[in-house]
Amino acid sequence: MKALIMAGGRGTRLYPYTATMPKPLMPLGDTPILEVLLKRLGRAGVTEAILAVNHMGHLIQAFFGGGERFGMRISYGFEEKALGTAGPMASMLDELGADFIVTNGDLLTTLNIGAMIEAHQRTGADVTVGSFERQLESDFGILEVDGEMRLLEYREKPSYKHLVSMGIYVIKAASVRAYLRPEEYLDMPDLLRLLVDNGKTVLCYLEDCFWLDIGRPDDFAEAQQLYEQHPGFFEGA
Repeated sequence: MKALIMAGGRGTRLYPYTATMPKPLMPLGDTPILEVLLKRLGRAGVTEAILAVNHMGHLIQAFFGGGERFGMRISYGFEEKALGTAGPMASMLDELGADFIVTNGDLLTTLNIGAMIEAHQRTGADVTVGSFERQLESDFGILEVDGEMRLLEYREKPSYKHLVSMGIYVIKAASVRAYLRPEEYLDMPDLLRLLVDNGKTVLCYLEDCFWLDIGRPDDFAEAQQLYEQHPGFFEGA
């Protein structure tokens, strides 16, 4: 199994830290986030990874090289312009095999990636989306009104549970080929909507696991603490 890792983002939510370092190189202890992800992918059977890089891509290439230290082959796709979270697939599709993984380069999760791959192949889905149930809390009291602006309900700072994308996908190459154009910007949500609108099967894979959005400073701080206490927590060790 091969993986395409989106490692070209600017990490604006973690600025100013990412002014001098690309987000995939942000450390947990002494280990870059992308290294943690590569080790987890390797344990799931990934033997080759292509890193789609843009912002400070030379630093990422200098650190990871050809992947020998991680027991996998690593190559690079350099974007001259931002292509979104799905656009880089277009120029690399023929290198990725019949089924492949696409993941964000800052993914931190205990998701059993091998089990997700097995579910994708067993169901025959066109795309399988790694999903997580997250509780979102409102900072405000929510007012519900009728057409005459008469108050119907006042809910003080309610919380909601939503299924969110973790930023990891297993994709059938033949199913997405028609929707990709080289050097054309495309984000993953737009690609998934196109697939659904054209009758393709996009399944959401959910399991009891841990996931953090490290673009959020609070989540990144929690990840630092967890990694210090349990160094192998996100690597699958």
